Amino acid sequence: MLIEPKEVEITAPSGEVKKFVISKFNAIAGREIVSQYPISGLPKLGDYSTNEAIMLKMLAFVSVQAGEVVLPLTTRELVNNHVPDWETLAKLEWELMEYNCSFFGNGKVSGFLDELTAKLPESILSILTTLLERSSLPVKQPSES
Repeated sequence: MLIEPKEVEITAPSGEVKKFVISKFNAIAGREIVSQYPISGLPKLGDYSTNEAIMLKMLAFVSVQAGEVVLPLTTRELVNNHVPDWETLAKLEWELMEYNCSFFGNGKVSGFLDELTAKLPESILSILTTLLERSSLPVKQPSES
């Protein structure tokens, strides 16, 4: 069952416009997807097989019209049959995350990232100051006998 379905059009690199119906995630799947998808995709930190499994869970919230039938993209085969290439898939994944995560919508992600990068130097400076203070504590000198 689709939750608040929304039709999106994605232009493939070939120029073909593909139509998809995306949905809001349900609560449990949404929590799993949002907590694991971004981190599992990070180079050198992530885990591709986890990222791929989460991507397939995400795509169960996407449907395509195939004649009179509406097909949710619930298997690898359905994804490969209805999404023409990896670039279109990446755009579809972005659309899903943007639709399901309020902080990604309406250009807010750049504001979120700007705020994060503005706070990072403060955090790093605070950590370095604390470490410097700890390493500079006076040490009791051994007594001379």
